[in-house]
Amino acid sequence: MINTEKENWDSLSYEEKNRQLYLQQKELLATLLEHKAISPEQYQKSLTDLTEKMGYSNE
Repeated sequence: MINTEKENWDSLSYEEKNRQLYLQQKELLATLLEHKAISPEQYQKSLTDLTEKMGYSNE
C-alpha cells in the first residue's frame, strides 16, 4: 500500500502536490483546534497565513 501512495504522489504535478500539502496542513490546524492545542485566534491566523502563502483564496 505504501508503494501505491508513493506512486500516486509521484504522478501528481507540482501544483497538485502543493494543493495536497495545503489540505493536509489545513486539516492539521483543524485537529489542533479541535483538541484545544491552539486557540481559535491562532487557528484563524495560521490558516490565513498558510492560505496567503500558498496563493489560495480563503477557503
